[in-house]
This record gives sequence, structure tokens and C-alpha cells, in this order.
Amino acid sequence: MPFASSLPGLWPYAAPVVLLFCSNIFMTLAWYGHLKFKAWPMLLAIVISWGIAFVEYCFAVPANRIGNAVYSPAELKSIQEVVTLIVFAGFTAVYFREPLTLVQAGGFGLIGIGAVLVFRGHA
Repeated sequence: MPFASSLPGLWPYAAPVVLLFCSNIFMTLAWYGHLKFKAWPMLLAIVISWGIAFVEYCFAVPANRIGNAVYSPAELKSIQEVVTLIVFAGFTAVYFREPLTLVQAGGFGLIGIGAVLVFRGHA
């Protein structure tokens, strides 16, 4: 990709991670934010969540376009999964006041190990 390859230094490597963090904040809010508003009609929750998800795509698409210059699709997906777990853990602790349990953290850690294996897949 000409745009990403013309950016200096580490930006092509860092930009996808930064953009995926932004993307995942919006996606986590879209997927789980409505759970505090159970009295809302389902259709309203869907429409609001869909609107929030649009913003998520505005970060995710550039993240993957820029990232594909330096990461494989499998690596991008692995980054996205790890970022999702980090954002989700923070979101549930702050928004729902439900910090991760040790078992949940262990499960997320195993997923992280899977992401490391994907990055070592070129060996």
C-alpha cells in the first residue's frame, strides 16, 4: 500500500494497533453498553448499537488497510483479538464494575498465547 509504506519509521506498525484500540472501544460499547438499559425496546438498542458500530468501522477499516502493508491478515486478526480482550477487560471493570476474575484472566491469557503463536507462524 503506497500510503502506509510512505509513512516514516514505526507508524505502519503502530497505527493499526492504535486504530484497533479506538475501534474496539466503540465496538465494545456497541455490543455491551446497552446491557445497562434493559428497559429499552430491542429495536432501539439495535439501532443505537448499529450507529456506534459505524464509528467502529471508521477506525477498523483504516487499521486493516494500513496494517496490511506490514502484517499478514492472520497477524492483524490476532492483534485485533488481543486488543479486544484488553478493551473488554477495562470496559467491564469501569462500566459494569466487574473486574476480571483470575480464571477469566487466565482464559484471556491463553488467547494471548495463541496470538503469539500466529506471529511465530512464519518460522
